[in-house]
Amino acid sequence: MKSFLIANPKGGAGKSTLATNLAGYFAQEGRRVMLGDTDRQHSAREWLKIRPAALPPICGWDVEKDQPLRPPRDTTHVVLDTPAGLHGKALEKVLRQVNRVIVPVQPSLFDILATRDFLEALLQEKAVRKERAFIAVVGMRVDPRTRAAGELERFLSSWDLPVLSYIRDSQLYVQLAANGMTLFDLPAARAERDIELWRPILEWVEG
Repeated sequence: MKSFLIANPKGGAGKSTLATNLAGYFAQEGRRVMLGDTDRQHSAREWLKIRPAALPPICGWDVEKDQPLRPPRDTTHVVLDTPAGLHGKALEKVLRQVNRVIVPVQPSLFDILATRDFLEALLQEKAVRKERAFIAVVGMRVDPRTRAAGELERFLSSWDLPVLSYIRDSQLYVQLAANGMTLFDLPAARAERDIELWRPILEWVEG
């Protein structure tokens, strides 16, 4: 079983967008995927409620506080969406259960500062130091033509971590989320531009 943690302590960083679309990719590939929701707002769980039954299934998995992280049997892939402010014992607990960590970050000063502190804490965790969890970063809602995008690139270049891709700011994600869908549920021609930005992420998670 492969498991992926989507984490950043900053609210609105794009965690649920990344988590739902990654789960959607695995579902389209025919994997038995569970979308775990550790966020008290239960964004992923609410999204699953409106996902059309005709689409490839993504099973929900509500991870309760102080309960063991054990997905249902026959699960091949787990994607864990996490709350803002994840740190300390809660972070340590989930890191013991996952193979890889994806950290989404947006190109704003506040997001960069919050992510910097989080990455420093993350790299000190025992599971990461022993290479049980591998970390990569994804830039979210990035317009490469802006000064903010340049600042984000400079910030990320200071870390010895792979920056998989920069996902553009698109209303398509908003429209899809409102209908329980992902990029990978669309005809290829309609989502081609955005899926191309996802290819480095997909290669990394399949690697």
